[in-house]
Amino acid sequence: MGIINVLDKHVAELIAAGEVVERPASVIKELVENAIDAGASAVTVEIKNGGITYMRVTDNGSGIFRDDVAVSFLRHATSKVHSQDDLDTISTLGFRGEALASIAAVSHVELLTRTQDELAGTRYVIDGGVEQICEDAGCAQGTTIVVRDLFYNTPARMKFLKKDVVEANAIAAILDRIALSHPEVSLRFLRDSREALHSPGDGKLKSAVYAVYGREFTSGLIPVDYELNGVKLWGFISKPSAARPNRSMQQFFINGRYIKSRTAMVALEEAFKGSIMVGKVPACVLHLKIAFQAVDVNVHPTKIEVRFMNEKPIFDAVYHGVKTALNQGDTPNVLSLPKPVLPPFEQPKAPVQLELGTKSPAQAVKKMDGPPRLFVVNDVQAPLYNAHFEVKKIESPEPAPVPPNLNPPAAPKTDEIPVEPKAPLSEEIPSEPQKPEKLIGEAFSTYIIVQRGGDELVFIDKHAAHERMLYEKLKANGGQAVRQILLEPVTVTLEKNEYAAILESLALCADAGFEIEDFGSGTVLVRSAPMILGGEDVASAVMEIAGYLQTAKNDITTEKLDWLYHNVACRAAVKAGSESSPQELIALVQRMENEDIRYCPHGRPAYIIMKKKDLERQFGRIQ
Repeated sequence: MGIINVLDKHVAELIAAGEVVERPASVIKELVENAIDAGASAVTVEIKNGGITYMRVTDNGSGIFRDDVAVSFLRHATSKVHSQDDLDTISTLGFRGEALASIAAVSHVELLTRTQDELAGTRYVIDGGVEQICEDAGCAQGTTIVVRDLFYNTPARMKFLKKDVVEANAIAAILDRIALSHPEVSLRFLRDSREALHSPGDGKLKSAVYAVYGREFTSGLIPVDYELNGVKLWGFISKPSAARPNRSMQQFFINGRYIKSRTAMVALEEAFKGSIMVGKVPACVLHLKIAFQAVDVNVHPTKIEVRFMNEKPIFDAVYHGVKTALNQGDTPNVLSLPKPVLPPFEQPKAPVQLELGTKSPAQAVKKMDGPPRLFVVNDVQAPLYNAHFEVKKIESPEPAPVPPNLNPPAAPKTDEIPVEPKAPLSEEIPSEPQKPEKLIGEAFSTYIIVQRGGDELVFIDKHAAHERMLYEKLKANGGQAVRQILLEPVTVTLEKNEYAAILESLALCADAGFEIEDFGSGTVLVRSAPMILGGEDVASAVMEIAGYLQTAKNDITTEKLDWLYHNVACRAAVKAGSESSPQELIALVQRMENEDIRYCPHGRPAYIIMKKKDLERQFGRIQ
């Protein structure tokens, strides 16, 4: 007897739905893309409980004819592809004809729609893929789809959904990308009755960037507009000074579709080489327009991965376009000095003419009218009158009395003392440093060379050693990391998933010395940072922490805290290649011996030893 069965329609649809609908964000993506394909200029998305219990997408597009409503929920039913040849020139966001069928198979769906030519609209209800109601309804032109209780009939998938806030932030990230991909569409996002995004839809990409990422991020962008070999490139790149520690803010779009492209990413970063610090990457919002037949978007159900017929034109356009924009738009920082304060006396109303070789102010005056003037020769100040000169040497003025402070600041907390940042090693130098056995010097501004005893040399990696010292200090303090209050809070713009991750770990960040608070719309405010960071870039540190927390969701708290200590210690430690004074080197060696430092927190050796006999063997002195 045969054991192979043909699955019934309902079971097959439940299995197929998993390729398209993974989570609420998948539903929103498909529905909003359908709205854009329908010519909508305004789309409103509303969710509750992370979209798990309620999602509504409303658009002002063309709507769906009554006769097509039920058909649109059948698998592989689409108005965008009619023949095999159409697959070579896909210009719409959707084309597979699977989205509505997949969504309806795992949820309760209600649709309201009306076209311009119809007097009455249509209300259609389908539960778990089974039609329930199809009737007349009064509604505006366009389409509204309500999705309730996602995965109600597939509990195995339901249990893999994340917390409401995580699912909601995944939806926010999807809508950010759609707003950036179609600045001509006004996109509004309501999250538990609170507006989280509202793009103007004025067709200007910069307006969309401002709506998504805010003023701070937008102000540090350089415009890009370039065309090469049939590939048009436009958008924005970040200034080299605004580089980031990860690629979460690199957004690429091909023909209005968000994609992940290693070709474009490599071209972008190659163009920035020589203009950006090692270990940092640029941010961007870049659009490419190419011939539809030159790219295959039918590679994956999510349509994020694409395949190019020829990748070289893409690489060349991005590389040269970004390079050109950098050369034109990356203006050097200009040092602005404050206007000098003039001495507290009346300035001359008429110029005083001087003769070369004069020996006194009296000889220098040719013509003088009006009230007394002041005349300065080197450090001598002379009040000049029409007929009388009195030359007086300027004396150091008495310090002005300090007025009492009527509103003295509140006493800071004991663990939050505002201080001026110090050099990484200066605080470790004893007042009377004792020289170790024999400090030979420093090689490559990185390795300290010490002769120990009479038969060995010790090569110390100063960054690794200092990093370990700071790491052990942070661990010893536990959750009482000493913080310094920043004179001005630092604003940090994050990708939505990173933003959610850091908000979930505010207490953890506080244990590592960062006081962070939510500033809304993907932005956080940093009010204090670990004191040992000194003058390090606080914003960059927080970006890197957010990226780690987003990817390390399953790590236990102690592992996350340990990584934070590593990160802070690495940033605060003296850098390899930086100049250090002999006193600093001596202090570092002494601390290293006292604390028995052997490895950096990442496991690299802090020092290596070379025996005298090994050196002599290299020179052939011994065998």
